Amino acid sequence: MNFYDVLAERGLIAQATDADPRARFAQPVAAYIGFDPTADSLHVGSLVPIVALRWLQVCGHRAVALIGGATGLVGDPSGKSSQRQMLSREQVAANARAIASQLQRLLSEGPLTVVDNAAWLGPLGWIEMLREAGPHFSVNRMLTMDSVRARLEGGGLSFLEFNYMVMQAWDFWHLARTAGVSVQLGGQDQWGNIVMGIELARRKDGLELAGLTLPLITRADGGKFGKSEAGTVWLAAERTSPYEFYQFWRNTADADVARYLAYFTMLPLAEIRALTAEGGAALNAAKERLAWEVTRWVHGEAAAQQARDSARRAFGADHDAGGAAIPHALLEERELAAGIPLADLLVRAGLAPSKSEARRLISGGGVCLHDARIEDPQRLVTAADARERRLVLRVGKKRWFRFDIPAEGAAGG
Repeated sequence: MNFYDVLAERGLIAQATDADPRARFAQPVAAYIGFDPTADSLHVGSLVPIVALRWLQVCGHRAVALIGGATGLVGDPSGKSSQRQMLSREQVAANARAIASQLQRLLSEGPLTVVDNAAWLGPLGWIEMLREAGPHFSVNRMLTMDSVRARLEGGGLSFLEFNYMVMQAWDFWHLARTAGVSVQLGGQDQWGNIVMGIELARRKDGLELAGLTLPLITRADGGKFGKSEAGTVWLAAERTSPYEFYQFWRNTADADVARYLAYFTMLPLAEIRALTAEGGAALNAAKERLAWEVTRWVHGEAAAQQARDSARRAFGADHDAGGAAIPHALLEERELAAGIPLADLLVRAGLAPSKSEARRLISGGGVCLHDARIEDPQRLVTAADARERRLVLRVGKKRWFRFDIPAEGAAGG
């Protein structure tokens, strides 16, 4: 399989620097994608570049994941309307380790090289960087790049961020010279940074490098991909539970199912077309297959099975929310003696960000206790509301939380 053909057929190519990018991948190459450690986990928006690395492995190329232990200290201005919050060196290093581990797990089925640009950018002196890189960059040229121009038109770009492009270009040149990397992949917003790296390598060493960008994923309704009602959907189970992760994919809009199966799974395109050819129950089955495939990849088969079983129980005819993977917590019976405001429980469950928002949800008819809609924002929940020592809350049609009430003396057992 030709790597470029595979990505093009699945809608995963936005731009290419080569006139004939397919020819570039006729022989094995080394290609890299960078990930800045702005948090201790990647999120679903990161899955497109990770999928690209996965296809590199499948197609017989050498996949390289670069962790931006140095560039993360600066912050990429691409696609941002304001400067990122600066993190401490210790936090960036901890995030880098966590993301490296995450990538190694997600890409464990093939060879993967993980590098951290702090290893070569960190020791560089200011004068050395100016002398080695400065002569090869035109400020006029840099100002034409979309990532820079958009920020200048929208309120300004700090000198710190202006240097990010130079650092990423240096990465590409360094990896080409030391590791034989000849292709950089990245999101569509990385085009300018990639092009500057190609130009730096050509001017310094006469190297002929190439770049491919991947599309920025949106929903069919134009909304931003990667957000749920609860916020960002993370790849770490500690941040987003496997059940919530599964439900994010299971709730995909009908118009997005075929695209997302092509983007985020390794299923053959013919199978995807067969899965999505009909609507109704068949399309719901396709959504379940999407949720299963992505959750199994990210969290493992056991977690995916548990999430799927719990979702089927939760959304079955009996609305049984007893599945272990559904978000849940203990609630001691004595807390219910005087009654707890339903709004407080919604906040504790993470189903509302504040008590005022919880009361608004209740007043709007968006909250159910078990299978009963509650519309009184002052409603108190007591032990009498429990069923089989459980309180099951639902916001909207898809978001669930269960409080388990242990028998007296069993809470600590």
